[in-house]
Amino acid sequence: MSKQIWKPGALLSPLPPILVTCGTMEQPNVLTVAWTGIINTQPAMTYISVRPERYSYPMIRSSGEFVLNLTTANLVRAADYCGVRTGAKTNKFNDCKITPAPASTVCAPILQESPMNLECKVTQIIELGSHHMFLAEIQAIQVDESLLDEKGALNLQRANLAAYAHGSYFELGKKIGTFGYSVKKKKKRTK
Repeated sequence: MSKQIWKPGALLSPLPPILVTCGTMEQPNVLTVAWTGIINTQPAMTYISVRPERYSYPMIRSSGEFVLNLTTANLVRAADYCGVRTGAKTNKFNDCKITPAPASTVCAPILQESPMNLECKVTQIIELGSHHMFLAEIQAIQVDESLLDEKGALNLQRANLAAYAHGSYFELGKKIGTFGYSVKKKKKRTK
């Protein structure tokens, strides 16, 4: 396989196009970020990286709270819009016909239409350059009951989650394995 060497860039893909809600129920805002992920298990921690010039940046910095709202295929248009429009000039909730709703542990609202909402409290801000990273502890997760199977286990495949890769959005497809399946012992056949 022949490869080219390119200059450094932000080409890790795919990424989640996450709808981040911030502010309060009285003055909510929503923005889209792809620079996010899980960084720790105990305590459960995540991060978002936001440009300081974004309208949402001072809201998150001053409140120390935000909510990660998973984006489904049905929410991709809203995610795209909320990533290219500013809440300083338009009400993105009204424009996209999406609904802020009360969170259970933070003042920032959740996005009602999202099947999973991760309520977060900022623990540290790291100024990296073009973006500042908000490290946060996950305080609570709201899960739509339609994503639970008959035993109460989470089945994210039912959510039709979206991914973002190199300027395009994709709907995630079929499951092709589970954690540890490559080393799992095979069950013995009985005759």
